[in-house]
Amino acid sequence: MSAGTFTPRPGAAPVSRMIWAQTALETRMLLRNGEQLLLTVIIPALLLTLFSAVDIVDTGTGKSVDFLAPGVLALAVMSTAFTGQAIATGFDRRYGVLKRLGASPLPRWALMAAKTLSVLVTEVLQVALLTVIALALGWSPHGNPLSVAVLLLLGTAAFSGLGLLMAGTLKAEVTLAAANLVFLLLLVGGGVIVPLEKFPGAVQAVLGLLPISALSDGLREVLRNGAALPWGDAAVLAGWAVLGLGAAAKWFRWE
Repeated sequence: MSAGTFTPRPGAAPVSRMIWAQTALETRMLLRNGEQLLLTVIIPALLLTLFSAVDIVDTGTGKSVDFLAPGVLALAVMSTAFTGQAIATGFDRRYGVLKRLGASPLPRWALMAAKTLSVLVTEVLQVALLTVIALALGWSPHGNPLSVAVLLLLGTAAFSGLGLLMAGTLKAEVTLAAANLVFLLLLVGGGVIVPLEKFPGAVQAVLGLLPISALSDGLREVLRNGAALPWGDAAVLAGWAVLGLGAAAKWFRWE
């Protein structure tokens, strides 16, 4: 047997391996959390099923599910990238998890990358589940899947930046209350279930600049009307992404 076969080889693993390991851990923790599952899976699925099956809100011409499915997909992105991530990261910060991980061989930027990848993995599962439910309810999607993917990625970036900004600057309890309140407000006023046309003109103009409205309307333009990539909505999402991620990078506190 050659010398040195059992000699220890101390040192950190490659950064890519650390990121994937942390991503898997973050995803498992999210999927095992009952509150997170309620927020990210059960509520969007129930809203899609209920409002598609029962004519509660006038969504205009056509089948209700054709209007609701894109909005609920946008809601799923917000619930995971913003609300869920803000709450989980806020409590990780409060309990010192971020501080300890920041002192590990895993770079801080890699930890944020792992959290983002975990969000994307969860969103893939959400989109797949909600698509199956919507198709079973009679949904007839149109448009280019690439345009849908671009909008979803821009929406994820926008909501992730805002969620990390909230988690990194506020106390965990405040983040919990604020993230849930924002979720409810944007659910009602973000064009997810209630068309923006139902609101007064001046209010419409303001609501249309919100990231949830831009994502809902953009997905609806593609999936309902078969339009190309709606550049106006994409620009709104890109603007929120730059502002949110930039502010989070500047003011995020690890302790």
